[in-house]
Amino acid sequence: MSWVANVMVSADASDWQNVEALSDWLRGQAPRRYQADALGVGSLRLITGPGNTWGGGKSPECEVWAGALNHADLDALRARFAATPWQRPNAVQLLITDQEEAFFRLWMIRHGELRQYAPLQPSEADDAFHEDDGLRGA
Repeated sequence: MSWVANVMVSADASDWQNVEALSDWLRGQAPRRYQADALGVGSLRLITGPGNTWGGGKSPECEVWAGALNHADLDALRARFAATPWQRPNAVQLLITDQEEAFFRLWMIRHGELRQYAPLQPSEADDAFHEDDGLRGA
């Protein structure tokens, strides 16, 4: 059985080596959720490289890496991300959606600290999250 977390990292092109180091850590050293002795949860791959067009027929003008991680200890991932010596820390973004979550959480480094920026609420644990928002059929 697997437990998948979808992860994306957006970073300045000058930080590609840091993202590759993070990917290597995920591949061979990252702890697994509830299995501290098991290491390795997946890796990241550049999804905005040459020839990688998105809707609209243009190539993206950003650097984004993505991966589907298996049984990842997301607290350890966030700690590793925050401790990385980024060249441009204000430009890096970490987006995570854990299995059974409905949307990505956005994490950014500000004033040397990793903070969640959006969305903060409602979360899937809130009763109001599953209520009709009144926008359907509008």
